Amino acid sequence: MLLELRDVERVYRVGGEDVRALDGIDLALEAGEFVAVTGPSGAGKSTLLHILGALDTPNSGSVRFDGDEIGSLGDRAQSQFRLHRVGFVFQFFNLLPTLTAWENVAVPRLLGGQSLASARPAATRLLESVGLGDRAEHRPAELSGGQMQRVAVARALMMDPPVVLADEPTGNLDSKTGREILDLLGALAKDSEKPRLVVIVTHDRAAAARADRRVTLVDGKVRADTRSADAMIAEAAR
Repeated sequence: MLLELRDVERVYRVGGEDVRALDGIDLALEAGEFVAVTGPSGAGKSTLLHILGALDTPNSGSVRFDGDEIGSLGDRAQSQFRLHRVGFVFQFFNLLPTLTAWENVAVPRLLGGQSLASARPAATRLLESVGLGDRAEHRPAELSGGQMQRVAVARALMMDPPVVLADEPTGNLDSKTGREILDLLGALAKDSEKPRLVVIVTHDRAAAARADRRVTLVDGKVRADTRSADAMIAEAAR
């Protein structure tokens, strides 16, 4: 198992009351899976994504990555984990408006101490891999929503992470472009040379239906965990 959660709880103090965002979550997630996390607003979806990506820490329980405990890492260790092990894709793209597409993709390498010039070849290759080789010098204002999300996906891959986490990746896209982004994320999970764990949070039933596995949260608990027919066939064939 690449990521494993055991009895994970996350409680927030809001208005003098405790809000239990996650309530005893048990999950085992593998490389090669394309997982959709669904549920109503306030179910704990974003909190779960933050826990998986070490953006937040649980109050109790265990979060393990490749067998190592990450749920209780300190700030510096969490930052290094996020930089090297996890790629993030956000609903609002989070691109830097003054940077070109390739410079935005290169940002994680800069955070890792590499120079912009030395990161350029890898950034350009990643843009080519997501179909934007001819947009490398364009700034976000010169790109469509789908193109900006492709830049965001390329940036998420810059450190070659084994985990990609996406929060409502189709939320600001039209249906056709959203399907293209989901196809891209699904292909990342199934890459024959390096399969990854790809987890998306979505309210969109059509988006969730394209995943191999659907985890439904209600009131901070896992209410359903189902796999697609294709995923079950592939698992049986292993």
